[in-house]
Amino acid sequence: MFTGIVEELGRIVDILRRGDITLMKVEALGFLQDIKIGESISVNGACLTVVKREDPVFWFEAMPETTKVTNLGALRISDKVNLERSLKVGDRLSGHFVTGHIDCMGIVRSKSYVNGNLCFLIAVPAEFSKYLILKGSIAVDGISLTIMDKSSGFFKIYAIPHTLKNTTLGFKGPSHKVNVEFDILAKKAAAV
Repeated sequence: MFTGIVEELGRIVDILRRGDITLMKVEALGFLQDIKIGESISVNGACLTVVKREDPVFWFEAMPETTKVTNLGALRISDKVNLERSLKVGDRLSGHFVTGHIDCMGIVRSKSYVNGNLCFLIAVPAEFSKYLILKGSIAVDGISLTIMDKSSGFFKIYAIPHTLKNTTLGFKGPSHKVNVEFDILAKKAAAV
């Protein structure tokens, strides 16, 4: 479990393919002090396992399904990624409950200023529209955000300057693919 509050922007420094497995080496300058091999880390919202550590970098492995259904398969050396350690029992929950299990990829359709605020319009497959709750939570590339408007297959989020500076969202623009995890409570409510 995660909160969607990104702790650090990491940088991809190497990518290796071994059979079906993709290994990625991530530089994380301030993030690794207490990370151990076997721990779960949210990388662009996807829950991944640390398999090797060499300060200031760590390695994770991604299965074919992960690289297919997330934007991790499109990462290149020097790309930035959002990083968050898993939630500890008793920690503050500043964002919302994020499982790290990506539901789908969305596509940024527009990035524009609306009344002085930066707004992203993101398209998702229409079958996921039932999970879009106005003013509900959503994780985009692992970032806890609020849905400010919605329609079938689309939702809008706004980003404050702090989020743009400290996450990958500031680098995203039209046609970029983003990992989307719908709020677990919205998914449970839709299942009833």
